[in-house]
Amino acid sequence: MENGSSLDASGGPEHSVSLLNCIDLSSPDIHNSVSLLKQACLDSGFFYVINHGISQEFMDEVFNQSKRFFDLPVSEKMKLLRNKKHRGYTPVFDEHLDPANQIHGDFKEGYYIGVEVPENDPDWHKPFYGPNVWPTAVYCNGTCFMNFINLFELLSVSKIFCLDGGKLWRNITARHYAEEIDGRVLLVTHEVAKAVARIVALALNLEIDYFDRQEMLGKPIATLRLLHYEGRISDPVKGIFGAGAHSDFGFITLLATDDNYGLQICKDKDAKPQQWEFVAPLKGAFIVNLADMLERWSNCTFRSTLHRVLGNGQERYSIAYFVDPSHDCLVECLPTCQSQENPPK
Repeated sequence: MENGSSLDASGGPEHSVSLLNCIDLSSPDIHNSVSLLKQACLDSGFFYVINHGISQEFMDEVFNQSKRFFDLPVSEKMKLLRNKKHRGYTPVFDEHLDPANQIHGDFKEGYYIGVEVPENDPDWHKPFYGPNVWPTAVYCNGTCFMNFINLFELLSVSKIFCLDGGKLWRNITARHYAEEIDGRVLLVTHEVAKAVARIVALALNLEIDYFDRQEMLGKPIATLRLLHYEGRISDPVKGIFGAGAHSDFGFITLLATDDNYGLQICKDKDAKPQQWEFVAPLKGAFIVNLADMLERWSNCTFRSTLHRVLGNGQERYSIAYFVDPSHDCLVECLPTCQSQENPPK
């Protein structure tokens, strides 16, 4: 049993909303940022990041193109079905994240984009590396949808998800880039995932660039996933969910959402009954959550928290960016997270 959290008819939560820390990546007060992040990682493993350098206009365009893709007929989307490298389209009910409590799969569909390497690349055989499944330009009512290759190129401008010579993503590099917004050029110095990883390192009493190492996030496994939740109403008591309860398995996840509620977190998965709290959408922010690998790295000091999505009858769109270390990374208890009194678990 659980606390029965639900959404009202307007899409707002009937029950509690989690108060998450908000970390300003443009703030010069790094000590305050580290303090806020550490508090969040000890409490819920969820927090917001703002002023990350990605324009709202750009993100609005990405959401617009995502909606256009999911509006395609199912028959067209099924031509792009996910391949063995976990790239491409996943239909409604394809994922079953909480089989113990769900009567069927998730009421969501998705589209995976990942690190693309050619077949002659030495990394091609590794999991999550390989060819993406790209649709060609399609037409609807005389309007040409943007080819998703062009969308990926748009994403590369942001330096969150960018291709390296068409082969690998340089998503963990810090460099200036320019983006034209309303006739102005905005110089951005922060790349979101690296900025967050560096604050995490400081919060764990490590060197600021600890996770920048080649075998860690120098050549990461990075996956971008567009998500669409159908306009169905969830009922936890009956086992009906937009996305079943789960924790992410990697390092960190960055999530951009539309304005609709739906995401919930459970800070104590062992509580009876479980207490679920909504995470409020925050315009212009990324919601960041820690994943299982970072919990293991930190000797369970930092938390990878159970989360799920409830639907209220409104369509909901989100974009998740999963950041995991290199295939060659040895994951073992961090030196600052163990002692004689607290040996590696």
